[in-house]
Amino acid sequence: MPRSHWGPDDIGDLTGKVAVVTGANSGIGYEAALELAAHGAHVVLACRDVTKGLQAADGIVGHAPGASVEVLEVDLASQSSVGRAAEWFTANHGRLDLLVNNAGVMASPWAITDDGFERQFATNHLGPFAFTGLVLDQMLSVAGSRVVTVSSMLHHFGHLDLSSPDAVQGLGGGHNRWLAYGNTKLANLLFTYELDRRLRAAGVPTIAVGAHPGWARTNLATNGPVMGGSALRARAGSVARHLGQSSAAGALPTLYAATAPAVAGGQYVGPSGLGQQYGSPELVGSNRRSRRVDDAARLWALSEDLTGVHYPLDSVPAPTEGQPTAARAQL
Repeated sequence: MPRSHWGPDDIGDLTGKVAVVTGANSGIGYEAALELAAHGAHVVLACRDVTKGLQAADGIVGHAPGASVEVLEVDLASQSSVGRAAEWFTANHGRLDLLVNNAGVMASPWAITDDGFERQFATNHLGPFAFTGLVLDQMLSVAGSRVVTVSSMLHHFGHLDLSSPDAVQGLGGGHNRWLAYGNTKLANLLFTYELDRRLRAAGVPTIAVGAHPGWARTNLATNGPVMGGSALRARAGSVARHLGQSSAAGALPTLYAATAPAVAGGQYVGPSGLGQQYGSPELVGSNRRSRRVDDAARLWALSEDLTGVHYPLDSVPAPTEGQPTAARAQL
């Protein structure tokens, strides 16, 4: 178990490692990218808005002179954008040590993407699913490589209907934006646990880990209402947002999941305080629905059908550096 009061000073030397952090221009993504870069990693800031990404890169270098960062444009709601971003990354980098699937939207209004997907499901699950699959080849021979996917306490509200591609997105009836968000966060955990099972079966050193920030002061809680044109909900979200812990504190579970040597595949990291809302990171549990192996396999198959991305786990290279496959958590 993590010791108490784990913080950025406990992150080891990351020199020579390559990391990708999605949604790195603000909030938890920015804080995670900053700490990874400050500890020596080359960090790719994968952002939908390149201008904001460049501003974030300047902020990181200003905080940690000599930090190695670059910006990659990717809109996770667009499968074509995901494909272009993955193609660029694999053409320009020979390895990937750490992928942090952080970007997402919360309680955004009903919308259908150009690919025909419900927007929250596209951004929070299908985009990360596709991007991870398309860059995974860069990880499979890298000892200690990790895929960290950020979920939420609201996964407890998720009730995915896995009977069809349309049903899993909630396309067949009325739309509740908070239930839809909870569904995507449940999907994040089903994806994480299934990915780790498949990585373990392939005998590769890469592991998959989940994390959640608790209650943190980020702009995520206000973006959805603003997108929906609700000034009242946006103000309420802003008030609630300022009651939470800082973005830097909210990033600690993600950073622990990404860097702590004791972390094993298939684990879930969150805050240690009351109700997992704040505090130092520790291993936490997720609900039974997130651990249903049959549901995870069905969601995986549906995600492959929707995105056209199939993971390269049938034939994998041997681990580099002579290191054995990392230990996995008992599921």
